[in-house]
Amino acid sequence: MGLVSATHLSYAPVTAMASHTSMSTSSTAVALSDLRRLYDNREVVRGISFDIRQGEIFGLLGPNGAGKTTTLSMISTRIRPTSGDAWVFGQHVVRDVSAVRRLVNVAPQEDALYPTLTAVENLSFFAELYGVESKARAARIAETLEAVGLTPRKDDRVNTYSGGMRRRLNLACALVSSPRLLLLDEPTASVDPQSRAEIYDMIRRLYAYDVTILYTTHYLEEAEDLCDRIAIMDDGRVIALGTLGELVAQSGAVDVVELRLAHPPDDVETLKHIPHVDRVEVQGQLVRVYTPYAQEVLPALCSADLGQPIVRTSVRAVTLADVFLKLTGKELRDSRTQLHAR
Repeated sequence: MGLVSATHLSYAPVTAMASHTSMSTSSTAVALSDLRRLYDNREVVRGISFDIRQGEIFGLLGPNGAGKTTTLSMISTRIRPTSGDAWVFGQHVVRDVSAVRRLVNVAPQEDALYPTLTAVENLSFFAELYGVESKARAARIAETLEAVGLTPRKDDRVNTYSGGMRRRLNLACALVSSPRLLLLDEPTASVDPQSRAEIYDMIRRLYAYDVTILYTTHYLEEAEDLCDRIAIMDDGRVIALGTLGELVAQSGAVDVVELRLAHPPDDVETLKHIPHVDRVEVQGQLVRVYTPYAQEVLPALCSADLGQPIVRTSVRAVTLADVFLKLTGKELRDSRTQLHAR
């Protein structure tokens, strides 16, 4: 696929919350330093600082109103920061606006499409708008349509498309300029499960190319499965950042081992003294054991003397939902964000 170079860069570790007096190292795609934005004297982005590495899928997670879309808008130069700094591949979002816009494209939450035009006509319009050279446009459009799986419907009017197809074309309009940084703002919002899975798989395929993706979502399972690192935003601040494992460690969230017994136990003190067991709860025949190391603790739990056999054992590993709840004291208020136990 010719949308982007097929070289996937490796990168050196970057300090997640570093302060910047200038742009970070050459392996950094985006660097934010104390970035702030006020609306009507209310600070909606409240001094955020982090780096995004070249070639990674970076998740920005938080409820509606957390400041995610405003952050994307500042990075893409659509709005100016009230204060602070942001760089995109070394270009400053206020001082180098034209240069940043040549490097970045955005797939917004709402479809930015012309419904009476075909897919090809929409992509032709956006390719011209984004300055794609005329001699390269036909090939670029064909490559983009193939990437989003819309080649068979390329000559159909958009108003005949399903919601999921429109979301894929919306993404194609952002890809047609071959951006080095792709900003995806809730790309699977308001689509059916099948279309959501198709978009999700398509974004996964982009990982093989030299494109950096900043992915905002309030669907926890997407961030958990798709993103290399995740920043959790709440009330305009980044309250935690790291890989899923690092976020679990920061939050103190733990695995839960459930032991179902034949009868309510008389005594579970022996379980409490097993190394790495944080807490034990009993509810009738069910014993819940809270531990950060479920797999290591499980053999000792199963061999403990409880005076009766264990009928069934199950482990619920820590999920991003647990981490988010621990860090924010909130749950994301959407039934589709709830993760299945693994």
